[in-house]
Amino acid sequence: MPTPLRRSATVGSLVAAALAAGLLAVPQSASAADVRIHDIQGSTRISPFAGRQVAEVPGVVTAVRAFGSARGFWLQDPKPDADPATSEGIFVFTGSVTPAVAVGDDVRVSGTVAEYYPGDEAAGLQSVTQLTKAAWTVRSSGNALPAPVVLKASELPGRYAPDAHGGSIEKLPLKPRKYALDRFESLEGMRVSVKDAPVVGATSPYKDLWVTADPRHDRTARGGVLYGSYDDPNAARVKVASLIPYAQRPFPVANVGDMLTGTTTGPLDYDNHGGYTLQATELGTLADKGLERETTRKQKDDELAVATYNLENLSPKAPQAKFDRLAGALVTNLAAPDVVALEEVQDDNGTTDDGTVSAGQTLRRLTDAIRAAGGPAYEWRQIDPVNDQDGGQPGGNIRTAFLFNPARVSFDDRPGGDSTTAVRAVREGGKAALSASPGRIAPADAAWTNSRKPLAGQFTFRGQRVFVVANHFNSKGGDQGLDSRFQPPVRSSETQRTQQARLVNSFVKDLLKADRHANVIVAGDLNDYQFSPALKALTAGGALTDQVTKLPRKERYGYVFQGNSQVLDHILTSSHVRRTDYDIVHINAEFADQASDHDPQVLRWKP
Repeated sequence: MPTPLRRSATVGSLVAAALAAGLLAVPQSASAADVRIHDIQGSTRISPFAGRQVAEVPGVVTAVRAFGSARGFWLQDPKPDADPATSEGIFVFTGSVTPAVAVGDDVRVSGTVAEYYPGDEAAGLQSVTQLTKAAWTVRSSGNALPAPVVLKASELPGRYAPDAHGGSIEKLPLKPRKYALDRFESLEGMRVSVKDAPVVGATSPYKDLWVTADPRHDRTARGGVLYGSYDDPNAARVKVASLIPYAQRPFPVANVGDMLTGTTTGPLDYDNHGGYTLQATELGTLADKGLERETTRKQKDDELAVATYNLENLSPKAPQAKFDRLAGALVTNLAAPDVVALEEVQDDNGTTDDGTVSAGQTLRRLTDAIRAAGGPAYEWRQIDPVNDQDGGQPGGNIRTAFLFNPARVSFDDRPGGDSTTAVRAVREGGKAALSASPGRIAPADAAWTNSRKPLAGQFTFRGQRVFVVANHFNSKGGDQGLDSRFQPPVRSSETQRTQQARLVNSFVKDLLKADRHANVIVAGDLNDYQFSPALKALTAGGALTDQVTKLPRKERYGYVFQGNSQVLDHILTSSHVRRTDYDIVHINAEFADQASDHDPQVLRWKP
């Protein structure tokens, strides 16, 4: 039985005074007794009451956020209307003040209706309808909570979002039976739950993870969900965070493929780090499915092994443990490749922005760690960038670099390569060669503005000349998210990557013009998908084959973002590089404990 009582609380003395004076009022079309949460939420993403004051809105407190600078509580009306588009829940924002309410309180809340855009409104995120400058009265405690809406695959539409031709969907009528984004929006602030939910995005350092409400849709070989096209972003994904005090219930440390068994329940929120988020007041039990890190096979004596690995901002400031883990992976999990294209190698003092551009200390610590792990005595080649011109963390001067095992493959050093001189394909003795090795591809071209320049190197393996190009295309920063209020979202960064891809494609074609049998391997973090315009530009004219397209579909991923297992890193080959064996080695992206956020890849080729 609920406990009857009357208790008042306010946030802001001005609000309290306004209430006492009768200055807080609802719109002229409605009286205080008429306004309920579903009226405030309305049937679009923007409240019809936005910017206006409402009084005595009834509801039951379903959850309290008592930490951080965005404290408050969720309120839900136990008497819903019959419209599936109108949410019955809302967040009451109290700022840095912990609200004096408890779950199960029956309250009446007055305040101002606001649309809050997490992060930055200009980023294209959706808004959260909430009550601010709030005052409330507690009428009774211990009341039963409204039953949660169970997220089920059968009730989530297959189509993800309405098409507004790149415009805003905020004022479009919600169609929760037609679009998944509309379905989530129609539940904003309400209690929702998932049952026996597969984990498709590992626990992050911010104590959250991703699950799917559809346990069968497009799964990877190891339990994730594949992001295989722009048309299917896996609508059943939802992020899970926790409102439970950590001392009471530590957040589960989960890997992809694990499961939250039982029921996970809480209000459905929206944030700038992953869109719709279940803020759990009840967490399921973690079932550890025992995901293991993969180990690829050792290359045979007559096979050249070329790998790519994004080291995630490696500098001498990183703890030795990171160097040791990266080294151990290169030696054991990747079986000591002959050539490694490295990305995100920072300069010798990391993000200290003092003009330092050399990376000898970074690479020395890495190669020393490799030898300590029982690996080969790798040598390296790289070119220092112009200070603060290659993007990445400010002051970090990230660049691509080559490691190679001189006992297995030789690097053909050719002078003339520097940060601003473009390497060229030349013909010597009837074969293709580089004008400089190592050399940078078109470093002065505008396509590489604030981005890493590709590094080309000439190698010799068992008498065969091999050209390897290490790449790190520009990031997706600035793109609108899958759950943006603009649909379809604009992928603005795609334009630069496509320009970069065309330059690399042109360079490879120049090598093939010099020698149509040239052995060319293009590797690295291209920051784009196998179905993207950038990869189409890179492979245009048949110059290169993307090896990821030769894998079984369920194995085409090496990065996990917002619960989507996807391809960002690639190894591509010219037509003469046949009889290949390609492997994405899953050791990072699916795990809560990562040495890098990317999985490395290796290509074995028998000339």
